[in-house]
Amino acid sequence: MNTRIEVKNLSKFYGNVQAVTDVSFSVGAQQVLGFLGPNGAGKTTIMKILTGFHFPSSGTALVDGIAVDEHPLEVKKRIGYLPENVPLYGDMTVDEYLNFAAQARLIPKQMRKAAIDTCLKECALTGYRNRKIETLSKGYRQRAGLAQAILHDPPILILDEPTTGLDPNQIIEIRSLIKELGKRKTVILSTHILQEVEAICSQVLIINDGRIAVQGRPEEIALSMKGGDTWELVLKGAGADIVKNKLLLLGQVSGVCAEVSDNGTVLTSFFIPAQNAASCENMGDANAGEKIFDWAVASNLKILSMNCKKLSIEDIFVKLTGDETKTAGHKDS
Repeated sequence: MNTRIEVKNLSKFYGNVQAVTDVSFSVGAQQVLGFLGPNGAGKTTIMKILTGFHFPSSGTALVDGIAVDEHPLEVKKRIGYLPENVPLYGDMTVDEYLNFAAQARLIPKQMRKAAIDTCLKECALTGYRNRKIETLSKGYRQRAGLAQAILHDPPILILDEPTTGLDPNQIIEIRSLIKELGKRKTVILSTHILQEVEAICSQVLIINDGRIAVQGRPEEIALSMKGGDTWELVLKGAGADIVKNKLLLLGQVSGVCAEVSDNGTVLTSFFIPAQNAASCENMGDANAGEKIFDWAVASNLKILSMNCKKLSIEDIFVKLTGDETKTAGHKDS
């Protein structure tokens, strides 16, 4: 994996307040990293360090191998940044705003029109280039902010709460755009919308109280946190006690519950620990779902429905941050 961003033992103090503590992570090319955490966790501080707006108190932050505190201008050339509060100028048209941004980015004059045309097309703003920004809806103002972030075609995008305040249709449109950009750029996406992470991100990093609580692929985090899978089945062909006893005889499941529904079917649930999920005794060599199906057939039971309950990003977030204690008012979001 080609590493675009590497953070090692990063800490940041504001006076006597430590906002970030010993944070380390890396992001590869064409990865979309979901950056999660409650308000005050330190997310925005880390993003501002990566974009060269703040410098670390200790540790290192490298962008394409370049230290942000040593060569901030070189780092900024490689990054497109969309802060939570997009710096727009309402009295400018979209075209004027992007021309201003192109000059600030030192894009050569002869290349500006092509660069602006490209980002307008990518952000579906071509028909709005002559509209004043103050007349645009929140969703299209957000598109204008994203257009300035990708104007210089950076390999890395850092987006802080890009869908905050948008309506459902606008959220879907911006998510789709970010997902498309993630196919050819490295993206760090900070968000409070947990479904957004599941829809867009290939990797997740949850930070709590200035420290990393967990990082990895969403499904890997879910499995490691719950230690296995909970299965729910609706069965036909035997009573609840018989179903429960048949499951317990397997010796590989725990937490077995079974009860008869109003229509005579048996509702059952049970837990398969992670170390047994791939190889349950007396269930053959197939994956867990196939083994359960084979077990039901061998037991003369009909499966009317079968569901493996996965731990959602929301479940993970609550487990990791729900018991936090905060000192109000001294950290960023």
